[in-house]
Amino acid sequence: MLGDFTYYNPTKLIFGKDAMTALAAELEKYGKTVQLVYGGGSIKKNGIYDQVIAALEAAGKTVVEDAGVMPNPTAQKLREGARIARENDVDFILAVGGGSCIDYSKAVAVSKNLPEGEDPWDVYYARSEEPSPDMDVVPVGSVLTMVGTGSEMNCGSVITNRECGMKIGHVYSDDRVWPRFAVLNPEFTYSLPRYQMVAGIFDIMSHICEQYFSGTDDNTSDYLSEGLMRSLIVSSRAAVANPEDYEARSNIMWTATWALNSLVARGKTEDWEVHMIGHAVGAVTDATHGMALAAVALPYYRLIMPYGLEKFARFAVNVWGVDASGKTTEELASAGLAAMEAWMREIGCVMNIAELGANESNLDAIADATFFMEGGYHVLNRDEVLDILRASLAAK
Repeated sequence: MLGDFTYYNPTKLIFGKDAMTALAAELEKYGKTVQLVYGGGSIKKNGIYDQVIAALEAAGKTVVEDAGVMPNPTAQKLREGARIARENDVDFILAVGGGSCIDYSKAVAVSKNLPEGEDPWDVYYARSEEPSPDMDVVPVGSVLTMVGTGSEMNCGSVITNRECGMKIGHVYSDDRVWPRFAVLNPEFTYSLPRYQMVAGIFDIMSHICEQYFSGTDDNTSDYLSEGLMRSLIVSSRAAVANPEDYEARSNIMWTATWALNSLVARGKTEDWEVHMIGHAVGAVTDATHGMALAAVALPYYRLIMPYGLEKFARFAVNVWGVDASGKTTEELASAGLAAMEAWMREIGCVMNIAELGANESNLDAIADATFFMEGGYHVLNRDEVLDILRASLAAK
């Protein structure tokens, strides 16, 4: 394990088929007025909305609804949410949905009490500032209905600005931004369309890979990552075969949470370049996040593989079970990525950014919107990003 570190996670997880029975009691710990955040209304069709309202009523809350959060929440929507929070002086924000709703809720939580005239996008995303210590941050809780982002147990928030063509994530260092609790009932994910389920599955895999493909030391975090990846591979196949396989969906939900609550990043460096390219693709095309990651991941990893050959060979053996007999390190590493590609195709990932709306004419815009990260095996340049995007376009 490298260096010294502190691990702290203040989020309470309530997991299982009966998790919703605890919601009212959790809500009672917070103020009177609750901003209820959700997306396009699917929770009203599947009955989750009624369960949430019943818990809010049992806790004696005044509810202010904030619906219509889109899959890639925008700066414009954030400004609207902050206005709703201010005008109703909300005491608590309850996000019901997936990572987009939770990311958005965190952004609203730190934006409600910004000084007049300050724009939340400029403050928290363009300038990446933290909320001031003397400013109240609205507490956030969640009821999870789509897994993938891990936002239910981390302090990250991703917002897209359509006006400037940027999608930026801010991992807040302020403890007040972490969700206070998350209600996780795997059955709530059953009604999710398969495309969205698969996108979430690859988002989980990508989160683990971004933390795994770095460093050369022997550390516990990488062993944890390998176990999480193996579990995800097995459970993803079961969930694709039967979306109402409770064991598979519960394992996927639990893996998603632990993939990005900072545990497997302890004691090592991290990469995050696949996310930077994927965010840029999403900023230009409005693509589903997990599928944008899937479309660029393999071209990226094949480009950087020579710089981290030993870890890629380890990935092949420990995650995919590739037989190392008679193979060179390079052949073994390549076989691991081939196994990953076969799995991605098997479960239905998007492999080509053209399927997401990208084409040769907007590759420059995607490259311009890409941030370059240190911490992995190789720091990209703009030409290499273009090579990755063209390789994705050429994928069959």
